[in-house]
Amino acid sequence: MKRKASAEWQGGLKDGKGTISTDSGVLSNTQYSFSARFEDGIGTNP
Repeated sequence: MKRKASAEWQGGLKDGKGTISTDSGVLSNTQYSFSARFEDGIGTNP
């Protein structure tokens, strides 16, 4: 089984933001950011 996903990032490391999407649709333009990963920001934690 092959699975595909894509991610797009805009801006710098700490002030940028991005979206993640998967072919299955489980993640569809889901937001992620530095603060979501390393702080208490809103979005997914990839």
